[in-house]
Amino acid sequence: MPNWPPDPNKRPDNSANQPTQQQQPSPPSGQEWKVLENTLLASVVEQRRARRWSIFFKLLTFGYILLIFLTLGRGCSSAPTGMDAVDTSTPHLAVVELQGVISNDDVANAYDVNEALRDAFANSNSKAVALDINSPGGSPVQSDEIWQTMMDLRQEYPEKKLYAVIGDIGASGAYYIASAADEIYVNPSSLVGSIGVIMPSYNVEGLMDKVGVEDRTITAGEYKDILSLSRPLTDYEEKHVEGVLANTHKHFINAVKEGRGDRLKNPEQNKLFSGLFWTGEQSIELGLADETGSITSLGKQLDLDTIISYSPADPFQMFMDRFAVKLGAGIGSSVSLDVLPQESNTGQMR
Repeated sequence: MPNWPPDPNKRPDNSANQPTQQQQPSPPSGQEWKVLENTLLASVVEQRRARRWSIFFKLLTFGYILLIFLTLGRGCSSAPTGMDAVDTSTPHLAVVELQGVISNDDVANAYDVNEALRDAFANSNSKAVALDINSPGGSPVQSDEIWQTMMDLRQEYPEKKLYAVIGDIGASGAYYIASAADEIYVNPSSLVGSIGVIMPSYNVEGLMDKVGVEDRTITAGEYKDILSLSRPLTDYEEKHVEGVLANTHKHFINAVKEGRGDRLKNPEQNKLFSGLFWTGEQSIELGLADETGSITSLGKQLDLDTIISYSPADPFQMFMDRFAVKLGAGIGSSVSLDVLPQESNTGQMR
């Protein structure tokens, strides 16, 4: 057993606790150098592989973008696109589409539709032209420009008939246009008519008072704020707006009468110009349409197996449709021919 207590005259042996002289690390052996070399080489190989994959994906992305631009370029081409992927050198039924709201900012605009109509009539191999309509209406100006072009083309090419074929809906501005055709075909369940004018207007003055909103609109001109949301219309203003709408309505009625002529059956008694709309079957009975049919059945009736669309492709719309996304087109013109109600304080013609 150790002596206790320790001898004070004897120093303890602390040699075991004293730090030893620092030893220099020995150089790595050949085996260690080999392991280190393999590790560095593996790192270099991995970096090269990563660079190769990076280049591959960059080239793939570039090719994909290039393909999109080529597709858009073809879509924007002025050449007609055939429904059956055939050229226009064979006898065919030429089709021009009128789809959606009629507006200068939408697909159904007067410039594109009129260009397509002119191309369709100018082709000697198109034996007839059909306007494929599926629209609730829209701008009265755009509608009238298309109507006028159709009437002019009928006079310029009297040997070539122009048909209007209404699908789900051909109302208001769309019917304005359809009335310029030689004949109107409908589905029995189509919505047809709505020969009228509307200008929605709202007064939220009471609501503004409740939430503490003050109208500070400044105008130069006594009636510049005639459609303001913050105040009601005066009697004079209301009569003025009614006069404007009545004048536009008169143009609509005259266009329909000129296009349909004696085929309209008792317009006043049947309230054809009241803004009402009917089914396709009812519209035939009223003289607003002529027969039931579709683009396909019309082609068979005319003994034309080939049907070719002259409408320019819309790449943006095709892209959005592919992803099932509908984007709003924004607020249309202040006055429009439209069967569907619009939440706006500006005029809508329906």
